[in-house]
Amino acid sequence: MSNTRPTASSSLAGLPYEDRVRRIEPSQVVGWLWKGWADMRTAGWVSPAYGALFVASGFALTMGLTLAGMAYLIAPMIGAFLLVAPLLTLGLYQVSKDVEEGRKPRFGRALMAWRANPYHILTAGLVLMLFMMIWVRLNVIAFALFFPYVSMSVSSLLAQTLTLDGIAFTLFVTALGFAFAAIAFVTNVTALPMMLDRQEDIFAAALVSVMAVLRNPRAMALWAGLIVLIIGIGLATAMLGLIVALPLIGHASWHAYRDLVKPDA
Repeated sequence: MSNTRPTASSSLAGLPYEDRVRRIEPSQVVGWLWKGWADMRTAGWVSPAYGALFVASGFALTMGLTLAGMAYLIAPMIGAFLLVAPLLTLGLYQVSKDVEEGRKPRFGRALMAWRANPYHILTAGLVLMLFMMIWVRLNVIAFALFFPYVSMSVSSLLAQTLTLDGIAFTLFVTALGFAFAAIAFVTNVTALPMMLDRQEDIFAAALVSVMAVLRNPRAMALWAGLIVLIIGIGLATAMLGLIVALPLIGHASWHAYRDLVKPDA
């Protein structure tokens, strides 16, 4: 009797779009960051300017929530940022595509990248925004359930941080955030670059993304960890580090897509 076990690739054979995905090695993941950095250098001021635009938006949102007395939403909105990051970096995919094809990257072209496949890209944007809204609402509900008699002010939130209820709340929200982030990552890791590049519809692009993760679980786990680490460093520097971190991840994601998804025949 043979003791040969089925490989990950063979176990996925016959699933939708499995034949459109390559199997890669975890060692290739770090290479995406180097290629992304090379794209940033080639693009000149365009990439950091793109990152600075979203950092400025983040500052405006934080200030607006504070002035409106809704500072309790700042932390959930930081988590929401990670959920919609694939959409925010769409223009950076366009910059990398331009570099790849020998065109000079332009800031206006990056901002208008959605026009390459408007219906499906805007649909993906609406889905991600809905996902973000559900995440924020669940955070508010969770706070109300854990702290029914505590006001949602910053001082009240800080006072509850080290209490037993506060620790339980933090663990619950962290687990919830991990689940949301995992779903967003699995369905979007190659989806938006693919929609930009090939006029693909949102459903096919999402399924290809899922297959890319299923076929390369170790490499994709490493990539997800690096994204969280780099974006986390950017957030920890009062968001100023995102001026570099966001473009780096965006450009690297384009190269991840190129390695993971086979070209059209």
